[in-house]
Amino acid sequence: MAITGTDINHAANLLRTGQLVSIPTETVYGLAANAYLEEAVVSIFEAKQRPAFDPLIVHTHSIQEFEKIAVNIPNRAYQLAEAFMPGPVTFILPRNPIIPLLVTSGNESVGIRIPNHPLTLSLLRQLDFPLAAPSANPFGYVSPTTAQHVAQQLGDRIPYILDGGPCQIGIESTIINLVNNEVEILRLGGLAIEEIETIIGQRVKFVKTSSSNPKAPGMLSSHYAPRKKVVLGDISKNIKQFDPHRTGILSFQKVWQQVPREQQYILAPSGDTSEAARNLFAALRQLDSLPIDIILAEQVPETGLGKAINDRLIRASF
Repeated sequence: MAITGTDINHAANLLRTGQLVSIPTETVYGLAANAYLEEAVVSIFEAKQRPAFDPLIVHTHSIQEFEKIAVNIPNRAYQLAEAFMPGPVTFILPRNPIIPLLVTSGNESVGIRIPNHPLTLSLLRQLDFPLAAPSANPFGYVSPTTAQHVAQQLGDRIPYILDGGPCQIGIESTIINLVNNEVEILRLGGLAIEEIETIIGQRVKFVKTSSSNPKAPGMLSSHYAPRKKVVLGDISKNIKQFDPHRTGILSFQKVWQQVPREQQYILAPSGDTSEAARNLFAALRQLDSLPIDIILAEQVPETGLGKAINDRLIRASF
């Protein structure tokens, strides 16, 4: 069973020997291995039962390290990195041949991110290699936002979980494709599109879901899903179709009198979509653990991180 702790030196030693460590970030917890070592990367796919066609993101600690991961980096990447990194954003850039094709699922592009978490940044500075790290959960399931979530799901498959407390953002990074000097969003996430558009001074295109051979993580139609079926839509209509004692509710602000209160999770009593994002995956996990048959959910307002939340809800219900 995995040990949970805050020992960066221990985590670094495990990673140097090709082992897996779960790392905290501001978005979700990651499952990390030496990005240069193919055997270590294989163990990520094995532990997560993740298909090899779904690429991984490579994590580093500074902009100066980008050239160890990517080549032909456009000036726009540095402009956006100065504005948003460390932070909840990933860039897709041309792959440096030192990065194994297993990391990129055969793509000649690679995802790069600088996570905004003090423990993980300190860990990355100790290492002479970057870390490949998808979310630390079984493939397709709800992403972990606490060390306990990781232990519950992967604790019997990895040696160490670096505990950095609850994730402050709670949904994965926004992924921006910058290959060929394009600027397009491949995955909605913890950085709002409007913030990106403010920096580059133009509208940004969002590329819809890919069901096969995705360019980046999180582009599959069905993803981020609990074991219980999620029905997304108008709760006031859907609630009439199910036994209220076997129904869970995931709502933005409202409490529904027809369903027992302990079977409901309110994402954002304040009405703030950032609060909703922090609570989303924990809410899905909590509801999934209850003796219910169905989870009724509704979309949130598409302000701030609302678009990213709705993207996750749609994929969870697919």
